[in-house]
Amino acid sequence: MWLTGLSGAGKSTIAQILSAHITDCGRTVTLLDGDVVRTHLSRGLGFSREDRDTNIRRIGFVAAEVVRHRGVVIVAAVSPYEATRNEVRDIIGRESFVLVHVATPLAVCEQRDVKGLYAKARRGEIRGLTGIDDPYEPPVSPDIVLTTLDCDAPESARRIARVLAERERTV
Repeated sequence: MWLTGLSGAGKSTIAQILSAHITDCGRTVTLLDGDVVRTHLSRGLGFSREDRDTNIRRIGFVAAEVVRHRGVVIVAAVSPYEATRNEVRDIIGRESFVLVHVATPLAVCEQRDVKGLYAKARRGEIRGLTGIDDPYEPPVSPDIVLTTLDCDAPESARRIARVLAERERTV
């Protein structure tokens, strides 16, 4: 499962709940959170388009290795560019890739602003923030769309689990 959306959309929270659910069903889950991966695997990368693409490709490579060994992986990463998401879908394998667009509106993400990034970007203290002065390209054909406005994080995770069960995947 690949969760994409703006910073503050709820990707990490949903991913953690979904991971716990799948674990409760008897499967081992690898959770790749964009912030954690950037801190460790992608340390030193900036936020240029090239660096963002490199970060997403690295996450995609790790996810593909987990999937190749029949594991379950959940990725929660902004992954703002459609072309790079499609590239990762091909690396992982189209039949195994489930794209979840956590389509929380920018205004709601700004209200949440857990990390304070939007406030800093609006004050001009940081540049290149996705959704402010760097584009977020919504997925053209996601498998699941969640707004987090009509349901909370646990219900969002349940919706993903239902789709996976219908596809006879992991849960």
